[in-house]
Amino acid sequence: MSKIAIMTDSNSGITQAEGKQLGITVVPMPFTIDGEEYLEDITLSQQGFYEKLTDGANVSTSQPSIGLVTSIWDELLETHDSVVYIPMSSGLSESCHSATLAAKANYDGKVFVVDNQRISVTQKHSVFDAMELRDRGYSAKEIHDKLVEVKMQSDIFIMLDTLKYLKKGGRITPAAAAVGSLLKIKPVLLIKGEKLDKFRMMNRTIPNAKRIMIDACKECINGYLKDIDGRTDNVRVALAYTGVDLTDINGLKKDVEEEFPGVKLICDPLSLSVSCHIGPGAIAVAVSKAIPEDK
Repeated sequence: MSKIAIMTDSNSGITQAEGKQLGITVVPMPFTIDGEEYLEDITLSQQGFYEKLTDGANVSTSQPSIGLVTSIWDELLETHDSVVYIPMSSGLSESCHSATLAAKANYDGKVFVVDNQRISVTQKHSVFDAMELRDRGYSAKEIHDKLVEVKMQSDIFIMLDTLKYLKKGGRITPAAAAVGSLLKIKPVLLIKGEKLDKFRMMNRTIPNAKRIMIDACKECINGYLKDIDGRTDNVRVALAYTGVDLTDINGLKKDVEEEFPGVKLICDPLSLSVSCHIGPGAIAVAVSKAIPEDK
């Protein structure tokens, strides 16, 4: 059996320490804050990021240099036959596209870049799926193909605590942000595939947002995620959040556990690459389909 290395980036929510424990490589995402570059989970902690963000620092995201990515591939290929790399969604960053071009140009048949358009907890699930498929004896190409095959079978619903960062990023107009702030709107957004999009904008309370997100997940589970034979127990539920105050996400966790008894929940900080566009205080519920069992 060939040796396959699994690699992802820090947008998956997998920390450097967790990556070492799992035996996978995690590429840190770079950020520029007031002109200085930081690396997620190496020189930039969650708490440090939010302190700078809320203090009004100029925060921008970037992509890992392709030189760094390929140097990691080279190192992994010294001890492995192939690499499966699962970066963040190509619709949210050029990182995936750059890696795909580099793999095709110089690592054909050795490195397989998975463009399955996921981020945060759903991207993390893809990493776990890749590890499981590897353990089942799938080749690197087969793992790649399987992950791409199910790429659209996931959704993330996110409640925002503030409209400030959507306005700052130009996603809503200053007038809409002003009205939304006056009415204390807490919109629910959706990440599906390539983009962060509107889902339910006219929401005003956290309890109602929780209900909206849980009901939306139930609709997905009993709709497009349901197997042809009616099976739904192979759908995973996960939680994510921004900021360092865990009050709202702990409340959401309790609600989700009551709605989905027996479910094994992942609850992770949302990717900083998304967090800088939506700000602290956001909470999210995600669903994704597990990789089908071998026949």
